[in-house]
Amino acid sequence: MAKEWILNSAMNRFQLNFKRNVGATSESIRKCAPRTLEEWREYYFANVRPEEHIIELGRKLYVKITEVIQAEVAEVTEEDCINYMKQLVIDRTYVGYRTEIDTVYGQLEQLLGVKIEPAPDEWDRLYNVDFYIKAGEHFIGLQIKPITFSGGTVQLPEIFKEKSIQEKSHLKFTEKYGGKVFYVYSYKGGEKKEIYNGDVIDEIMSEIARLS
Repeated sequence: MAKEWILNSAMNRFQLNFKRNVGATSESIRKCAPRTLEEWREYYFANVRPEEHIIELGRKLYVKITEVIQAEVAEVTEEDCINYMKQLVIDRTYVGYRTEIDTVYGQLEQLLGVKIEPAPDEWDRLYNVDFYIKAGEHFIGLQIKPITFSGGTVQLPEIFKEKSIQEKSHLKFTEKYGGKVFYVYSYKGGEKKEIYNGDVIDEIMSEIARLS
């Protein structure tokens, strides 16, 4: 298992499995529609890349592992490993946290003119609420969900499915704390995240006014 991990990591790092090196394997195997492994092997070496080419890629992979990676590993010190773990767990987590706060959460606070607080862990578990706004003696819940675009179409992976599942827990939140739970969809516009469903701002403001 360890050997396979090393081989796979090195192969991906040096892009030896990229299309330019091994050809369009997914398209080729569909075109071949082989009934056996041997049939596919013969087709590949005859029509996609010759066997000697793949052997050369294997030799190149061996050189990368035994010379390039081995030399890099030899330079790694215990202090490097300790510092890396600290940076990964502390520094990078904080940077990611601040980036989120300074984008979507920061925008929401600016647009609404209110303080948005992270929800307690208990609220996350019981009500599926990530953040909240205090309005008078009540609370409004927020869920911030990232979306992506593909071919100009909005991709909402699992979000609508989640909404139906979470609807009951959101109703429980409203029954207990008085305020509704709103979904805020975010997307990456250029270098920073933006709010996709801007109309939710007016809905949240109306809810704040109702409860205050």
